[in-house]
Amino acid sequence: MKVHEGLRPAVNAELLDVRAVASLLGGCSTRHVYRLADRGAMPQPLRIGSLVRWCRADLEAWIDAGCPSHLSGGRRS
Repeated sequence: MKVHEGLRPAVNAELLDVRAVASLLGGCSTRHVYRLADRGAMPQPLRIGSLVRWCRADLEAWIDAGCPSHLSGGRRS
């Protein structure tokens, strides 16, 4: 199976769990983080088995850019 470069974080990338992401976003709830991710409003997490993690660099770049939506198409139902 071929792995695409864009789908894999750098070897030294810091991966954050949902609590760390909530804290980084100003102390919102973990449920809010999942809702943002589910509707495509933030960078998508990496799924490693049953673990869900976000790349700190991707989140910081997203925040620095003003938190633009990451939706690529129509609204999810």
